[in-house]
Amino acid sequence: MIDDHADAAWEGPFEDLFLRIGHRFGRADLRRLGRDYLRGLLAPIARKNGWRLAEFAGHRAPDGLQRLLNRANWDADDVRDDLQSYVAEHLGEDDGVLVIDDTGFLKRGTTSAGVQRQQSGPAGRAENCQIGVFAAYASTVGRALVDRELYLPKSWTDDRDRCRAAKVPDERDFATKGELAKRLVLRALASDLPFAWVAADTPYGQDGRLRRLLEQSGLGYVLAVPKSQQVFGPRIDQLFAQTHAGPREPVSCGVGAEGARGYRWAALELPMVAGFDCQGQVPVRRRWALVCRSHDSSEDAYFLAYAPLDTTVEELTRVAGKRRQIEECLQGAKEDCGLDQYEVRRYVGWYRHVTLSMLAHAHLAVMTAGGTVKGGAETLPAPWSRSSRQKSAGARRCVSSRMADPVGHFARRC
Repeated sequence: MIDDHADAAWEGPFEDLFLRIGHRFGRADLRRLGRDYLRGLLAPIARKNGWRLAEFAGHRAPDGLQRLLNRANWDADDVRDDLQSYVAEHLGEDDGVLVIDDTGFLKRGTTSAGVQRQQSGPAGRAENCQIGVFAAYASTVGRALVDRELYLPKSWTDDRDRCRAAKVPDERDFATKGELAKRLVLRALASDLPFAWVAADTPYGQDGRLRRLLEQSGLGYVLAVPKSQQVFGPRIDQLFAQTHAGPREPVSCGVGAEGARGYRWAALELPMVAGFDCQGQVPVRRRWALVCRSHDSSEDAYFLAYAPLDTTVEELTRVAGKRRQIEECLQGAKEDCGLDQYEVRRYVGWYRHVTLSMLAHAHLAVMTAGGTVKGGAETLPAPWSRSSRQKSAGARRCVSSRMADPVGHFARRC
């Protein structure tokens, strides 16, 4: 049995969370469906598809939840804005880092919005999949996904009939992943999220237009680039070879699942660009080229950095280490909150499911951060009530076993 204290410790924060977004659904029946869906995403269910979520909520069929995702009248972008305010309130710090990356969602068939055979990061090869570009927020308090865009290849945007069949808005044209990343950055700047840095891997770091946007916005960045990246003329690997500045300074880049991540770093200060790096004639920002090598690798990784004048190399390596946190967020949201377990084909359905899954994952991050401070959230079981209608094997296992602890699982895995 769950004691009253544990029940209140779980129910209170969840009700506060839903109070933030409940009004976005407009009608009482949609609010109930939204609440059921979000609770299901947080529940200890092995597979969070339509039938399992419906069974958990006590529905006879998944029709209501499917209507919530596909046909009901509410805007997932409004909930996204609430999510960003929620993360800012609970995890925000002035030197927070916005991290950009993409992930694949394996799919069958050709009707899911944006699906085609394309490179999938999780699979490590070309697969039939959808690609989502995501932003995560990372601070010393915690990390959470805060925004998303669905990538639509030209095979989709050049076929407007196909787009209309998947309910893709007529105004949605082709945009590269770099252009989608710029949208995420601009929305984050307009949000409540406090951040001073942007970090990303090579596909985004080599995008010069994204770097210019960050510089114009006054944001610092540490962005991975390929060894062929040209830096004021020479390639970045040649630049370090010419100056004999190979990786040599051991610096911890943060703590991962297997302990501190140790790397050897070297840094070169680059020439200033007057139009971006100075106020009047006074320098206020510096540009850097960085190279690092992990202790268990003979390969070098390269970065371009842009930072306030007094920033140390140690601070740059800290920001570089935050890049991996979006991978952990995406993996956690998939494993714990069903990010990739949706059964929708329409464009709007993808945004709605993914946004609610991100919100559920952020709630776990906030609860874990609170448990770290207060010393107890990771021991609290989830007091979700279960319906007598639950028939599936997975649901029966949940009912017959002791109450699971999703926050504790989330905290231990992180």
